[in-house]
Amino acid sequence: MTSLPDRTLELTQVIPVYRPDLSGNEQRYVMECLESSWISSIGTFIERFEAALGETTGAPHAIAVCNGTVALHLALHTLGIGPGDEVIVPTFTYIASVNTILQTGATPVFADSRPSDWLLDPTDVARRITPRTKAIMAVHLYGAPCDMTELCALARAHGLRIVEDCAEALGTRLNGRHVGTFGDVGTFSFFGNKTVTTGEGGMVVCYDPELAGQMRLVKGQGQSPTRRYWHDRLGFNYRMTNIAAAIGLAQMERLPATLIRKQAIAKEYRRLLAGFPVAFQEMQTGVDYSLWLTTLLLPEGTDRDRLIADMAADAIETRPVFFCAHEMPEYAQEGQVAGLFPVAENIAARGLSLPSYPSLTPANMERIVQSLRRALATQGG
Repeated sequence: MTSLPDRTLELTQVIPVYRPDLSGNEQRYVMECLESSWISSIGTFIERFEAALGETTGAPHAIAVCNGTVALHLALHTLGIGPGDEVIVPTFTYIASVNTILQTGATPVFADSRPSDWLLDPTDVARRITPRTKAIMAVHLYGAPCDMTELCALARAHGLRIVEDCAEALGTRLNGRHVGTFGDVGTFSFFGNKTVTTGEGGMVVCYDPELAGQMRLVKGQGQSPTRRYWHDRLGFNYRMTNIAAAIGLAQMERLPATLIRKQAIAKEYRRLLAGFPVAFQEMQTGVDYSLWLTTLLLPEGTDRDRLIADMAADAIETRPVFFCAHEMPEYAQEGQVAGLFPVAENIAARGLSLPSYPSLTPANMERIVQSLRRALATQGG
């Protein structure tokens, strides 16, 4: 007798872009923190969460921090990036990738994307290397990996560092190797819409024990490990709380199942939209994709804002992809003008992310696709 009302509710409720799954041990672990009184930046869950992330990625050193943005800044700072240096970064990325470069005093140098996978184009990177270039930031967008073979070859040839921004790519592997372990440092985000969430949180991973030691000291105000309240270097308060780590550990316990579900959702979207005038990131052989958000390119000329509004009227939330960083007021004054990055600008103008959370049902997906089709049809697409 309850199936009909439940089905009706499913067909009328708002479908968000993302909804975190907190159905595991999250509540139990948080209660353990509260009962122990270890709720701040000291506690066993921090070490356990770091160990779980290290085991998943294969990185020998994993350091928890309070969000993914500070993870990037910590990586750049401890690699010695600073005033006078240049860091090559894709213009098509979330703004944190770029802001953290500027926060060190260095200069972000934008590069275009590849039309196939929408990621940093190694050919364009090569053209933008100068004597001031100190590092390359490889951003693995939407769970797809950059061409790390080409980028690492460029880095070796020119003596450059590589920071991998893996905020959207936990679970992505290239030829069996997890992203974040190709360069000098990999960084992760655990924001509320990520594959693993701690509400706010981040992690840095690396192989170099000396660099890992520096990052641990710097994230804790630069305090000496042998003399309390003695600060022998510039530091920041980038520490993760034990409560956040408790949530993260519970999330990591279900990561394999979450990745399987996300892969199934992405596959079903592609099936439902086969033959329709939209384009997805091209899938490469030898890659295990984490498929964080299913994202597509709308047909040329589509009024994306209108389409988003039309789908919202159907109680379906979508979101545009990131605007190019060189178009932002803070960076446009650096001499970057429209037309210099044609691929990135095209992707940024046409990209749309669909609801992609693990508990999305087949009925939800059919409803989403039907709404997308109707919204495009009203524009003649």
